[in-house]
Amino acid sequence: MPEGSFERMWADLAPVGRHPGTGGYRRYAWTRTDDTLREWFRAEAERRGLDVVPDRAGNLWAWTADPDAAGPGLVVGSHLDSVPDGGAFDGPLGVVSAFAALDDLRARGFTPSRPVGIACFADEEGARFGIACAGSRILTGALAADRARALTDDEGTTMAEALSAAGTDPRLLGRDDDALRRIGAFLELHVEQGRALADGAEAVGVGTSIWPHGRWRLDLRGRADHAGTTRLADRDDPMLGLAAAIQEARSAAERHGAVATIGKLRVRPNGVNAIPSEVTAWLDARGPLDEEVRAVVHEVGRAAGADPVEESWTPTTRFDGALRDRLATLLGTDDRSAPILATGAGHDAGILAAAGIPTAMLFVRNPTGVSHSPAEHAETADCLAGVAALARAIEALT
Repeated sequence: MPEGSFERMWADLAPVGRHPGTGGYRRYAWTRTDDTLREWFRAEAERRGLDVVPDRAGNLWAWTADPDAAGPGLVVGSHLDSVPDGGAFDGPLGVVSAFAALDDLRARGFTPSRPVGIACFADEEGARFGIACAGSRILTGALAADRARALTDDEGTTMAEALSAAGTDPRLLGRDDDALRRIGAFLELHVEQGRALADGAEAVGVGTSIWPHGRWRLDLRGRADHAGTTRLADRDDPMLGLAAAIQEARSAAERHGAVATIGKLRVRPNGVNAIPSEVTAWLDARGPLDEEVRAVVHEVGRAAGADPVEESWTPTTRFDGALRDRLATLLGTDDRSAPILATGAGHDAGILAAAGIPTAMLFVRNPTGVSHSPAEHAETADCLAGVAALARAIEALT
């Protein structure tokens, strides 16, 4: 690839949305930071002469040629938003690598036989409005436009209001069949969010599937009262239900071979010297089997004394088998294929795969095995190996 292409883009993105206190990133959908990221994406596309087309879900698509005239095309890319205080690599590595791979191909004089698109998906993490992969879910119709517009953040701002403030008409939000028709296949490169590659020799692996996963809300009611004068026998404290739910999330996950976390809370009135009147907790549960994840959720709700409200659910998602096998062979060595691995993390690739689009994923080694944290990492040499692998894949698939 042209010397410094990846490093320059990575350095340009590094300060955007980084919190000085934690070192993590706070890149939330439809904010000023998000607008800066979108401007960066458009500028990189313009630098390469790519046409940027937004869709009805707020995602951006940068095309080498008109996919309506010469398509459908091969799309690569990922997202730029983050979880609260997340790492630098989750999402942006896939976008930067896509631009760098295109630079590599052009430097070698390769001309694809069909359009290549670079995607920047909106609100993949769901950090602001609570629905993961919102941009791809809206695009495919998996998330209804009316529901999306009505979602609220912690400040009570609706997605519709946030879109309007960002200069986007929320009335246009919805499934976009024109954008979907342009995607002949989708390939997402992502930093690995685990340790399957960390201790091996290969820097890049090929995804096989995404575990079933979802988010549920637990609404626990009690009665506000004075923390110092109310007898224990007279208290109606919803924190006790929360404590039981937290313990059961771990215990039930262990019993069912799954993982589960209560990672977000809202407490009212949220005073040190006040017994809460209400606690809202969000449960994230994932595992190899749909029924085991559902069992965990049921048991957590029973322990809390509340009915879990499903806010999102993605069943087991398998990537295109032929595409996966072709990539594993292409990126392997003479005597073995590239490593293949499943993941417990959700991705826009999974939403597109569930919508019937041939989809695959590449994972770049993360030596820490940590993600959704400032400790998330990938060595520069491994990132460049990912760019090279993505360029080979684009060359083979176009």
